[in-house]
This record gives sequence, C-alpha cells and structure tokens, in this order.
Amino acid sequence: MTIDQIALLPTYVAAATAVLVLLADLVAPGRLGAVVGTTAFGMVATAGTAIGVGLGLGDAGRRTAFCVGPDQCSLVADPAAAAVGAAFAILALGAVALSLPVLRTGEVPVGEYCFLLACSLTGAVVLGGARDLITLIVALETLTLPLYLLVGIRRGATAGASAAVTFFVVSVVSTAVALLGAALVYTATGGVHLADIARADLAVPELRPLLKVGMVLLLAGLAFKVAAVPAHAWAPATYDGAPLPVAAYLSTASKLGGVVALLLVGVLAGGPVLATSGLTLAVIAVLSMTVGNLVALRQRRMVRLLAWSSVAQAGYVLAPLGALLATGGRTTEAVALAVTATVAYALFYVILEFSAFAAVVAVRGSADGGEIADYRGLARRSPWLTAVLVIALTGLAGLPPGLAGLFAKVAVVRSLLGGDAAWLAIVVAINAVIGLAYYIRVVASLFSGSAEPATVTAVTAATTATTAGAPAPATTTTTVTAPAPAIAAVMAPGAAPVRAGWPVAAAVGVAAVLAVLVGLAPQGVLELAAFFTP
Repeated sequence: MTIDQIALLPTYVAAATAVLVLLADLVAPGRLGAVVGTTAFGMVATAGTAIGVGLGLGDAGRRTAFCVGPDQCSLVADPAAAAVGAAFAILALGAVALSLPVLRTGEVPVGEYCFLLACSLTGAVVLGGARDLITLIVALETLTLPLYLLVGIRRGATAGASAAVTFFVVSVVSTAVALLGAALVYTATGGVHLADIARADLAVPELRPLLKVGMVLLLAGLAFKVAAVPAHAWAPATYDGAPLPVAAYLSTASKLGGVVALLLVGVLAGGPVLATSGLTLAVIAVLSMTVGNLVALRQRRMVRLLAWSSVAQAGYVLAPLGALLATGGRTTEAVALAVTATVAYALFYVILEFSAFAAVVAVRGSADGGEIADYRGLARRSPWLTAVLVIALTGLAGLPPGLAGLFAKVAVVRSLLGGDAAWLAIVVAINAVIGLAYYIRVVASLFSGSAEPATVTAVTAATTATTAGAPAPATTTTTVTAPAPAIAAVMAPGAAPVRAGWPVAAAVGVAAVLAVLVGLAPQGVLELAAFFTP
C-alpha cells in the first residue's frame, strides 16, 4: 500500500486545528480571543494548504494515498479535491466570523463550538479526495456528526434541542439506507473503490438488479445531505431551531458535501448503471424542486423560507445529472457538461445562500431570523444590508441584478437540452417561475413600509412588607411601543445586547463581493467546475 504524505497534508492541518482548539481552550479557558484566533488561523492554514497541494501536483495532476492498485486508491489529491477543501475551509471561517456575537454572550461554549466546527471541516477535507465507498461515507458522517451538537449547543434553547433531535433521527435513517445500498453494491461488484464499481463487468447477469437497487438506495441515502426529497423534512425545523451561524454553515457546507458525494457515486461509480443513477437523481430533482417551491410559498418566517428554498435549490443542483437517464446524456461530452453545470450551480448557490444568511445575522443577530414582516422597511434603516439581501435573493431566483443565479439556471437548462432531457428542462423552467413568487415577495417587503411596532407589556410589583395581614402587592402595567429590530443584537439571559461587530460586517462584505464577482464573471466558475469532470 502506497501513502503520499503530501496528499494528506490538508487533512493533517484540519485535524491539527481541532486539537489545537482543544489545547487553547484548556490553557486559556474562557479566553474568546485565544480560542477563536486559533480556530481562524487553522482554517486559513487548511485552505492555504489545500490550494498549495493543488497547485503543486505537477505533470501527473494528482497524488494518491492508501492505494492497493493503479486505480484502487482510497484518497486522491487533485485540483477538484483542492478546490473542495479550500471551499469548506472558507465556509467554516465565515461561520466562525458570524458566530462571534453569540460566542461573546457566553450563551454558546466557545471551546466546544470551535472544536466541533474544526472536526466537521476535517471530514469535509477528506470527502473531496475520497475514492472508495468506505472513505466517502466515513468522511461524510464526520462532516455531519458535529453538526448535530452544534444545532442544539445554545444553552437553554429548547427549540435548538428539538431541532437537533429531528436532525439526528432523520440522519440516522438516511445513513442506514446509504449503508444498505453500499453493502448491496459491494455484494454485486465485489469492490468498494469507485473505479472498480464503474468498470464492473457483472459476469453474473443475475447480480445486475442487485446493483441497481444498491445504487438507488445509496443515492437516496446521500440525498439527505442536500436536503432533497424524500429526506428533506428535517431542514426547516433544524435551520430555524439552530443558531443562525450554524444554519448558515449547515445550509451550505452540508449541501456542498452532499453534492460532492452524489457526483462521486452517481457519475464515477455509476458506469454499469449510469441510466439508473440518472433516473434516481431525476426523480429526486423533480420532487425537490416542486415540493420546495410550493411549500416555500406559504412560509412567514425568514429562515424557514430559506430552508424550503434550499430544498428547491437542491433540485436545480441535481437536475443536470438527471440527463444521465437518457441515452444522449451518457456520452462523454454530455456527462462532462452535466457535471460542470451541477458543480457550477452548487458553487453559485453556496455563495448566494451564505450571503443571505450573513445578511440575516447582521440584521437580526445570531439567535433568531424572525418573521419576514420584521424586515419591512429595511431599505430605509440599512441600505447596504438590503443591497446584500437583494443580490442574494434575486440571485437565488435567477433575476437581475443577481446574474449568478440567472447564469446558473441557464447552464442547467443547457446541460439538460444537450443530454436529450428536454422534459426535465421544462420542469426546471416551470419551477423557476414558481420560485419567483416568494423571492419577489421578500424583496418587495424590504422596500415597503416599516413593520408594525411591537407592543410590550411590563408588569412591575411594588415592594411590600411580608408581615402577616399585609396587603397584596400593588401592580402597575406599563405598555411600551418598540419598533421592529433593525440592528443585530444578541440577548443572553441577564446580559446586555451585543452588537454584531466588524467580523460579521467582514463576512457580509466578503460574501457580497463574491456574489457580485461570480455574477459578473461566471465563466471563471465554469472553468473551476471543469476540474470535476470525470
């Protein structure tokens, strides 16, 4: 077995970050600066190491580890793996920046929070280079497991605990389905490496149905990570119950990890049953788009709307791979086009979704996204945050000035037409029109009149003697009219409001700049996505 240590460097750095965070919290308990600084430094180092390994691959274009044969490697370092590792590190760093207000209040234990985030990053870095089913599933679970705790980590938040339990239960079922599918695939092909599965000749024809069933179950189980139908119901409750920075990381990093896993299994390992992979992903895409958009129309809470929107966006992401079910979609050129469109849309989505959550954190704080009605009149109170939200929401809708989303949807439709899946392109177009309704509704509310003032009733009891026969305490009721929140303030029990601060502003600014850049120069995203073509 050959092991290239350079290929493992990003994994080493990510794992070392988790260890150093533990040590920093042990040496300087309660020192927010020391723990967060160590976490941020480790995440920057992880991104830099991944990019450095990607740039230093040389003429071979890849490095391998844990190989038992020429194409039987468990881990591969190539440009795609480097891009995935860097993207996850940047997302994790953004989540840390958004989390600083709630970490300052003591409502969330800083050491445990940063350690869990670094552990999740470690699994994500391994996932980008995974080339066998065991490594892939273990990496994906390492990415996901810390998120169960992060969702419910806020002290005294019953909604967070309920959301974490929902997330955990659905995840366990989905993982069990994926493992059953992987076991059936191994039984049919006799291998776990993706290359072995792709070129399985299946000398015993009776095993082909077993392989098809195994691929369907494996893809359906992995669809949980992208919050796609039928494993989608956890997303709205989990996003809404989690701290907003955790919801931002969960809605982007977990979805990106799921897309990577589905690409590896559906395309690289789907050789003998590529049509089965395409049919499975096409059904998932159609259901996700339709269910997500229709339910999003009825939402009144901002985070729940973004959650159901993410279900619909998962359908758009997976739609190009649905072209694999058609004969014309399984040519080398069509597969490359479908993979490029899928990766490009996923990257566009991640940037726009994180921008939307970052703006919500800046407006509302880290604890609660509030009602959509609370954002009425935001354009007058905070024009810059309104601009970020408009760019993100119109981009997700595929409308100008969010040119990134428009370009992404055009790329998806083009890949479907090129793969002889015109009917799926029509479904994408219809759902894109349905999605305009709720995105436009939210954008319009930002420029409408101010939200109705909230009425708060305070009851004050007069201090009285506690002697026998003393009169009952007199009470006075005071009604206070307070405007809807316009700035970020996180309230811990007995604590004063904490302003968002420059880290949140920096995260919002960077996300907004990236959203504008990819909208103005989408060709660069397509060129990056080309690294993922098989």
